[in-house]
Amino acid sequence: MKERSLNGKVVLIGGGAKNLGGLISRTFAADGAKIAVHFNSLSTKEDADKTVSDIEAAGGNAFAIRGDFTRVAEVVAAFAAVKKQYGGIDIAINTVGKVLKKPFGETTEAEYDSMAAINSKAAYFFIQEAGKQLNDGGKICTIVTSLLAAYTGFYSTYGGMKAPVEHFTRAASKEFGGRGISVTAVGPGPMDTPFFYGQESPEAVAYHQSASALGGLTKIEDIVPLIKFLVTDGWWITGQTIFANGGYTTR
Repeated sequence: MKERSLNGKVVLIGGGAKNLGGLISRTFAADGAKIAVHFNSLSTKEDADKTVSDIEAAGGNAFAIRGDFTRVAEVVAAFAAVKKQYGGIDIAINTVGKVLKKPFGETTEAEYDSMAAINSKAAYFFIQEAGKQLNDGGKICTIVTSLLAAYTGFYSTYGGMKAPVEHFTRAASKEFGGRGISVTAVGPGPMDTPFFYGQESPEAVAYHQSASALGGLTKIEDIVPLIKFLVTDGWWITGQTIFANGGYTTR
């Protein structure tokens, strides 16, 4: 029987300062986990510090760590810092991502390179380092997007650069499985956060709200329980991408 409680577990959360990552940080801390709250830049440092402060005020244990995960050395450094702080790592969750909604013919090389680095390269080397550094029986989960199951335009670099993470997940699950490490990905639908609204017109927002079978946008509160399940009771699920979107898309 695998240990299914979060109590005492060490969790590194990429992009753990706000929105979905922030809620994961707070929720897991409330269940007794020790949380490393990663943030990317000074613009999110205040959010990271607030998340850590909230966790500590509630009696939890957390610290913030900065790193640009498009740079492999900084991914490696983040994992090393968590191991130094807590002695080991049990769970690694990566919520890092960037959306670009733009016609295919107008995408610049610089935009392509940025989207590839943030959505694909960072995910690859996060999973790689997690495979090296996690304790046996560890759990890895990456946030992707339900656009992977959509037939649509305008998100070529976002969906396109998240798509490889499905195969990264499958490959890593095969290679890390001998140590009892499960590897999964979760594809939310359009989420009701500032991350979503910055890319969309009011008309597009209305469409996305109406497109799910259950109605409305995906709430971060509906995604956190799934991630918690995958890294605890659902540890036997591995190599899979799970779509959680209220019937927005399916395969």
